[in-house]
Amino acid sequence: MLEVRCSGTPYEIGVTHGKLGKEKVDGSLDFYKQLLWESASMSWEQVLQEATKYVEPLEKIEPRYVEEIRGIADGAGVSFLDILALNVRSEINFGLFSDKSKDSTEYPSDGCTSFSVLTGSKSFLCQNWDWRAEQTPNLMVYHISHTGTDIPDISMITEAGIIGKIGFNSNGVGVCLNAIRCRGLDRSKLPVHIALRAAMEAKSREEAVERIKSVGVAGGGHLLVSDATGPVSLECTSSWVKELAMDEKSRICHSNHLILDHPDIDEPGWLKDSPARLARMRALTADLKDPTVDRIFEVFKDTEGYPSSINRKQEGECRSQTLFNIIMDLTSKTAQVSFGRPTEYSERVQLAF
Repeated sequence: MLEVRCSGTPYEIGVTHGKLGKEKVDGSLDFYKQLLWESASMSWEQVLQEATKYVEPLEKIEPRYVEEIRGIADGAGVSFLDILALNVRSEINFGLFSDKSKDSTEYPSDGCTSFSVLTGSKSFLCQNWDWRAEQTPNLMVYHISHTGTDIPDISMITEAGIIGKIGFNSNGVGVCLNAIRCRGLDRSKLPVHIALRAAMEAKSREEAVERIKSVGVAGGGHLLVSDATGPVSLECTSSWVKELAMDEKSRICHSNHLILDHPDIDEPGWLKDSPARLARMRALTADLKDPTVDRIFEVFKDTEGYPSSINRKQEGECRSQTLFNIIMDLTSKTAQVSFGRPTEYSERVQLAF
């Protein structure tokens, strides 16, 4: 698995990402060009036109993210809007999905099942990340050091070209993502992948939550944020960000639908297996005594409801697959990443601060 280590200014960080990850960046662009054309008959020129609508809001929210995106583009030898489009690909999807004049049933979003637990001595944050198997070759490990600042160092798994995804930082703050399909889009707020990056730049869970809630998120999504003191769930829509606390077992489980009451939000049915996966994860972890990385990994191998299971397989009507599993031990500031389905992973990477 390609590991790209970047440091310096935001632009320099981006240039390194783009140069060393060029083949994978090109692969990400090819993947989304094909996907959006097949699912929404949307040409890449139309995608780029939509991406332009995010330049000014992002400049106002945090211009250094724009500089990093510009650096990736220059390093990879592609256009700025190409890389910006990758970073707002969820919001482009939200925009299509929120247009009720169009058939939204085919517009794609990545699924996932996440879990976090606080024990007497450990804080674990974990998930299976599910997406189209065709995007597998374009995953990479992204290490970031913001030279000359007090921003914590970051290690994440991302799709090449995207500056925020799933990972943790040198302060032991981590974040996971579950896609949520609900109508509504507010371009003045944080695109979901930028929100993930903002969370990973925080020095504590509380700071991460404040960063997200103070600006808001442009569309639907679930961010599971944690540190050594335990997790909090952030259910996000274009209208609000609401917190879901740990249950009586000091854990949070989530999949791809809103759990909290949301009478003001239109959330049409999407992944029919999402409630079943949530119930299954809760059942599997209800009596998980003395959790360890190995014991948690066994949970994520589960295939009840196959192929649309926690451990997904892209076959039949199931259009996504588990591309990696990550288990973060935020107390020791380490993580195990297994690429591929947990029952047949092809490679394993250990991350540590």
